Amino acid sequence: MQAGNPAQIAVVGLGYVGCVTAACLASLGHRVLGIDRDRHKVDNVLQGRAPFYEPGLEAMVRDNVAAGRLSASTSASGIGDAGIVLICVGTPSEKNGNLGLSQLRRAVEEIAAQVPGRSQPLIVAIRSTVFPGTCEEVVLPALAGHGSVTVVSNPEFLREGTAVRDFMEPSLLVLGGLDRAAVQTVADLYAPLGVEACLVSLRTAEMIKYACNAFHAVKISFANEVGALSDKLGIDAHEVMNTLCEDKKLNVSAAYLKPGFAFGGSCLPKDLRALIYRAGRLDLNLPLLASALPSNDEHLKRAVDAILELPARRIGVIGLAFKEETDDLRESPVVTLLEQLIGKGRDVRVFDPHIRLDEIYGANRTFILESIPHIGRLLAANLEQVLGWAEHLVLAQKQSAATMELIRHSGLPVAGLVDGTVQSSPAGPALSRAGD
Repeated sequence: MQAGNPAQIAVVGLGYVGCVTAACLASLGHRVLGIDRDRHKVDNVLQGRAPFYEPGLEAMVRDNVAAGRLSASTSASGIGDAGIVLICVGTPSEKNGNLGLSQLRRAVEEIAAQVPGRSQPLIVAIRSTVFPGTCEEVVLPALAGHGSVTVVSNPEFLREGTAVRDFMEPSLLVLGGLDRAAVQTVADLYAPLGVEACLVSLRTAEMIKYACNAFHAVKISFANEVGALSDKLGIDAHEVMNTLCEDKKLNVSAAYLKPGFAFGGSCLPKDLRALIYRAGRLDLNLPLLASALPSNDEHLKRAVDAILELPARRIGVIGLAFKEETDDLRESPVVTLLEQLIGKGRDVRVFDPHIRLDEIYGANRTFILESIPHIGRLLAANLEQVLGWAEHLVLAQKQSAATMELIRHSGLPVAGLVDGTVQSSPAGPALSRAGD
């Protein structure tokens, strides 16, 4: 199928996601068959009505049924004519919090039963919210043996109440799969919308949906906790948050939204502690804000544990300050990292291009000497001293191109601190976390 050309599509599930998906794709010019076991939903669509209230949906269903682009059935037999099947069934929570996949399994089984005898390839795209690995562990095995079937993840980002607009004016379009041609074919369905699709791996597509929803939940909880504290202090919470959102460079932006090392410095830890302390004095529980420092500690612990598993005793650490391009050591996570490594019997040497112990004074000097009194014996005067001594390097900060070139030429294995784990590679990149 060429981008923008009509396709024959089946949509399994005519709930909030499925019916909106079916009607909107029909509006883009595709021929769509909606499939659902619920006769009430099917009859509503066939009569040009939406089976539930969603702004703009009923007119869209009516117009596309009248135009012959949208139909519905309780039978999966219509899948035989489709080149693409979109699965939009529910995945409700079970009592233990896990996802219930019974509807998904049933839908995939029904699709598999229609595959034998097909003369054309079939793409099965999962729009239902499923945990990363579900396509590989549930969907693909159920379709195994059918070489003409490929699986794509195409998570939806539709909000009830604005679902039609969210579909027609998407803020994000994600598709993932093992077969890039199949991924592109599904992406082409949305070509008339004029949005650039993000083509990723299968599990990445599944994970992006969870990352988005979790981020939305965190943002709402954050705003509510700031609002609650502001109210206790007699401050206009809307004025606070509206002004916060004016900063598009750091606040409402991609800043800080990259996996990396733990945060530190003289601002973030101190200010979080002050907020939690003062909220407690006001008898106000702020669990999200209170969890930030413990979360940071756990992230640091994961990094320490991973480094301790490296097959090396002599470890060279590049970077000591709490982030690159500064000599501020206060509450640097690298200092805590060194304390843990030394305590576990590892030999450590450190190089930071901006750290000269004899030039550090005040609170900065007090912090490092109280944390590691013998830090002077661990600090190398230059990078070459570390490269000639270490068995393994740990990059705790981003480094200059010149420094990275020297590290590459050393031939030493390098661990970059990414996601709290240690990923070893020949001079691989490392990410540090800014503290303020």
